[in-house]
Amino acid sequence: MLWRLIQSDFLKMRKTYIWLLLFVSPVLAFAGGYLTEQVEGVPNEWIVPLVMMTPIHTILFLPLIIGVFTSFLCRFEHKNGGWKQLLSLPVKRTNVYLSKFILTMMLIAVNQGLVLVAWLAVGFLKGFEDPIPYDIMLRSFVGGWISTLPLAAIMLFISMAWSSFAAPLAFNVIFTVPNILVANSETFAPYYPWVQPFLTMIPRDGTGPWGGFFLSFESIAYAIIGGFILFFASGLVYINKKAV
Repeated sequence: MLWRLIQSDFLKMRKTYIWLLLFVSPVLAFAGGYLTEQVEGVPNEWIVPLVMMTPIHTILFLPLIIGVFTSFLCRFEHKNGGWKQLLSLPVKRTNVYLSKFILTMMLIAVNQGLVLVAWLAVGFLKGFEDPIPYDIMLRSFVGGWISTLPLAAIMLFISMAWSSFAAPLAFNVIFTVPNILVANSETFAPYYPWVQPFLTMIPRDGTGPWGGFFLSFESIAYAIIGGFILFFASGLVYINKKAV
């Protein structure tokens, strides 16, 4: 039943232009990485474009894209009594919630994969001779995907609760705009879901203007896990108590 719900949500999005958003940040990140000049003394030349591409992708575009995806996934249920029809069917409400959350995370994974391809394309086109730093690649792109879990949970909760398509988007924009300031706060940055993908993806070797961040990976990881449990559980409780 869960898989059928995921297929149903996927079909709702398949014939829309929402897919084009998946390519926005990869294209812009590629441009930023390709135009970046190498820095002398860097232990691996692949790191420099990644340092430049990460803020382009994560500071603004990734949080906004997540908000658009979750709002769009709930848009059909908010129209013409869709929630009433869906929740009146013999389906578990938990599965309805899981379907939308899983599909959101799948879309984010595709977006992360495209940025990874863009990073590799930069290196191959520039003829990098250093070996690809697979450890950094794994931490940045897989870790960056995992770090979106709390934000995806928040935005799905908001998108389910607010019937307006624009309201969750406006909410998301309001909390995305301060990212560049919050990222520099040792106190608030680890606990701010909108900036967690940036903190997770940025290389931590002291290279470039963002390297050597003052926040430990462990502190961010604990904040991500705690935030995800809190927001995911809140959304799950909400949909199970939602009036038909």
